[in-house]
Amino acid sequence: MKIHKGANAFKGEKQTVVTIGTFDGVHAGHQQIIKRLVDAATIENLESVIFTFFPHPRMVLQKESGLKLINTIEERTEILEETGIDHLVVHPFTQQFSRLTAQEFVRDILVNRLKAKKVIIGYDHRFGRNRTADINTLKQFGEEYGFDVEEITKQEVDQVAVSSTKIRNALLDGRVEQANNYLQTPFSLRGTVVKGRGLGKEFNYPTANLKIKEDYKLIPKNGVYVVRSNINGKTHFGMMNIGTNPTVGGEEQTIETYFFDLDEDLYDKELKIEMLTRIREEKKFSSIEALKTAMRQDEAFSKQYIRDNYAQ
Repeated sequence: MKIHKGANAFKGEKQTVVTIGTFDGVHAGHQQIIKRLVDAATIENLESVIFTFFPHPRMVLQKESGLKLINTIEERTEILEETGIDHLVVHPFTQQFSRLTAQEFVRDILVNRLKAKKVIIGYDHRFGRNRTADINTLKQFGEEYGFDVEEITKQEVDQVAVSSTKIRNALLDGRVEQANNYLQTPFSLRGTVVKGRGLGKEFNYPTANLKIKEDYKLIPKNGVYVVRSNINGKTHFGMMNIGTNPTVGGEEQTIETYFFDLDEDLYDKELKIEMLTRIREEKKFSSIEALKTAMRQDEAFSKQYIRDNYAQ
């Protein structure tokens, strides 16, 4: 897969089949569209192109929306790289870009830059300045500029019954197993291990304190989770606490993971941690001893869950 930073950087050798979207999460519905894209490219001897945006349009046009994304742009790129497409065009979404008319977008980008011979798009796709153009407009432009439009019907979309919004809501509710089913892979958090307050070590639960640099990355609901990570080529399971540690007077949200059977200095390491299921809410305990008891129960639950679901 070739990655192009903007339509102007695209250097395809053949005509293309293109789909357009933000593809946050690259969930089951997205995968279905991408398969059609790849299949069409093979059958019609075209090159497959995903045209996506960064930042997300809502982050530019509705700056107060507080939108958090399932994937960082790096994560999205990595997932799309596994799908078999030929080209990924990550176009900067700016106020200026949002003001392109539908015709300017089709003529200047789809046709002149991306060499589109076919466009595969959802029935409800809207584009152009103020999102005034729809799929019927696109079909009219197709006749004018010489490309075909393949519509993904409402029925096909409804059959998948999944959307990025549903996944975000599931994660914000702590329903990571449901989100993982939608995504068809575990939701993950990625960041650098930094020094924390060191309280976990005092409780015999030394934790890796994860710092995520992208402020737009969605963090699931506060609570305790079963997780896993590949560290130095080996899978390690553990339990993660997302929250403020109210029992010990914490105020800022932290993401701390205790890995079972791992005695290693992880400071400054880049980790990708996959979230498997939620154990419980974060709560303020009446004493340190009560907190320690709860952590031992969390550990027992986690290890039983791992035996039940991931035993070799």
